[in-house]
Amino acid sequence: MSITLAPQLRLASRENGRRDGELVLVSPDLSRCIAVPAIAHTLQEALDNWSTVAPQLMQVAANGWSAAEPFKVSSCLAPLPRAYQWVDGSVYRHHAKLMYQWRNEPIPPQYEEKPLVYQGGSDVMLKATAPIEATGDELDIDFEAEIAVITTDVPIGVTPEQALDCIALVVLLNDVSLRRLIPGELARGFGFYQSKPATSFAPLAVTPAALGANWRDAMLHLPVRVNLNGKWFGAPDAGHDTAFNFGQLIAHLACTRALAAGTIVGAGTISNADPASGSACITEARVRQALQGVDESRRQPYLTQGDQVRIEVLDTNGHSVFGAIVQQVAILQNNPQWPG
Repeated sequence: MSITLAPQLRLASRENGRRDGELVLVSPDLSRCIAVPAIAHTLQEALDNWSTVAPQLMQVAANGWSAAEPFKVSSCLAPLPRAYQWVDGSVYRHHAKLMYQWRNEPIPPQYEEKPLVYQGGSDVMLKATAPIEATGDELDIDFEAEIAVITTDVPIGVTPEQALDCIALVVLLNDVSLRRLIPGELARGFGFYQSKPATSFAPLAVTPAALGANWRDAMLHLPVRVNLNGKWFGAPDAGHDTAFNFGQLIAHLACTRALAAGTIVGAGTISNADPASGSACITEARVRQALQGVDESRRQPYLTQGDQVRIEVLDTNGHSVFGAIVQQVAILQNNPQWPG
């Protein structure tokens, strides 16, 4: 199905006592919803049959919302509570520049030629209000606001242009990082694992067509607003200064293997070079402060018990696009002795 012809849909997975929840179709103003078990019981089932399911869902939406139920964000799981694959990239040039400065490493020489990606944990995807759990605040707990897409089946060897037809949905997420563990893991040469706990998602998954003019060049072009403990932290635009778009990311992933429907592909932590846009993660803000000569003792601290993070995208009319991610940090008591 061509992206230009894709239906304008907003979907969520409502809690029903099962791991994957039940698929509901959500009204454009996010006030009403309709369960659609006759079409698909879960979002994964819908993605498995997207070419036939999406038009049916659009027909339900076209019939109106008079008989729909109230939509409650609090009753939603992540759009895909567990996914076949979760792959994250790093396409924002300024974020890459600052992160490699933080690690005292040069940017990889092929950064502009081949996307950087890693495979994250997809067995547990957290709802928007789930706590950020960690076994100690000495792990330097960080949030990372990101945009991702969810694919249909992607054949091996697709071109970036062909990959656009495989983008079913767009989502908003918080890719939590334990910064203290990252350097040690990467130094061992086998990538992230313990430093990347479960990812949290805003409740709504939205088709590109429903984003209208805010979706172009295979990227979302809206600010992603981040508040920490009720105060503005940043609002970088998700469409600015990227080395690659989602079509190019997906084509890179499919160079040597096909991707299953329900694969989640992230673009990495959103970042703009303009300091007035703030930051979408704490580490980037700390690096900026270091470059300005701010003493380490006065730099932005990492998250600790009770801190609250809010991540949301508003359209040009001020309406929430994906719903908000609102999470508090919960430090667990059974702390292991982490290696230095």
